[in-house]
Amino acid sequence: MEFKPHDYQQYAIEYIETHEVAAVLLDMGLGKTAIALTALYDLLFDYFEITRVLVIAPLRVARNTWPQEIEKWDHLKDVRYSVAVGTEKERLEAFRRHADIYIINRENVQWLVENVPFEFDAIVVDELSSFKNWNSKRFKSLMKVRPRAKRVIGLTGTPSGNGLMDLFAEFKVLDMGQRLGRFITKYRQDYFRPDRMNGQVVYSYKPLPGAEKRIYDKISDITISMKASDHLKMPELVSSEYRVYMEEPEQAIYDEMCEDLTAQLDKGEVTAANAGVLSGKLSQMANGAVYTDNGDVEHIHDQKLDALEDITESMNGKPLLVAYWYQHDLDRIEKRLRLRKIGFARLDSDASIAKWNRGELPVALIHPASAGHGLNLQSGGSALCWFGLTWSLELYQQTVARLYRQGQASQTVVVQHIITDGTIDERILKALQYKDRTQSALIDAVRANLRK
Repeated sequence: MEFKPHDYQQYAIEYIETHEVAAVLLDMGLGKTAIALTALYDLLFDYFEITRVLVIAPLRVARNTWPQEIEKWDHLKDVRYSVAVGTEKERLEAFRRHADIYIINRENVQWLVENVPFEFDAIVVDELSSFKNWNSKRFKSLMKVRPRAKRVIGLTGTPSGNGLMDLFAEFKVLDMGQRLGRFITKYRQDYFRPDRMNGQVVYSYKPLPGAEKRIYDKISDITISMKASDHLKMPELVSSEYRVYMEEPEQAIYDEMCEDLTAQLDKGEVTAANAGVLSGKLSQMANGAVYTDNGDVEHIHDQKLDALEDITESMNGKPLLVAYWYQHDLDRIEKRLRLRKIGFARLDSDASIAKWNRGELPVALIHPASAGHGLNLQSGGSALCWFGLTWSLELYQQTVARLYRQGQASQTVVVQHIITDGTIDERILKALQYKDRTQSALIDAVRANLRK
């Protein structure tokens, strides 16, 4: 297929080619893989500035998306590539092949650094937000070899999914600390102040007045951003809440857990040692069931299941994508759908994904963590229902973007959130909205101006 880049794509291609370090914040659906590959092709074969490229991506994207994009476009037919996923033997064989571009999943970055001679002069980090944790093994491993690459490209649509703190590690991968500093403690001192504390222990930080603008100014010379709504004909995105209410005995169990960090249930006790565990237990209870301390599943209520059944019925046969978080949620959803004789499938295989895209599934069940990146589902439907929410803005936005993207035939994409009233669901949804405002501010600050 002939690649005819849109103006915004050509702008991004030229930006990558003229910047040895480039953070390219492209909204979902803008074709960031094709953009990056075209720039790499030019740098490899026209400008002779690089000779060997390493692409680091989520597993599904590494295994499927990058190879498919290379095979798809006519102008990339001369690109030799090797996909290093699978067993260690398969990965080693992949790196022994003669290629221009080597593609590996992010989980194997540490293995790569420890076992393969690092002879890459260009690195592409697809989903730069995967390197937001400066304490992770993948981040520390990549930083050991980062100075050997003269060109680095960071691609993502969600650069600050959990706030501005994420940017430190992401941009250190790119510029080795030139703009936001080499050390996280100094970054915190310069741009943040402690927010929630317990004695000397700091649980969260809040940006200092003016910090956002100072951070954006620091990174603006190597960063461009583009929103899909600015460049593509996108459908209308409608977000709504479907409220459900627990009965008094059900609410009493939830309140007991919230206040005492423990609840005595029929199948055993549920305890929370800290705020993080408590958050998870409360979220489970809001969904309708909870894991006890001994691993059993304790049923709390069916309010969300009833709501999901109502939503499914209201679709009148149109496909519905349902996002779940916990295994017991999935089990209970499947049991209810079988009882009501509603056709469904988990989107955990190429076959089920193809079936969804052909419009053959009334209900498809998706877990954001396993299907957030590199998955095109817009052909199968235009309605998404969140049975259980996630705190992760990145996973949330990526999941919504499976339907809300270029190629969506419907004029409207509907995202419904089943919210249990008076529970942690409300806080999670509010937190996602707050994080989105922070991220949108960053993207607006460095948005590409194609009119220049």
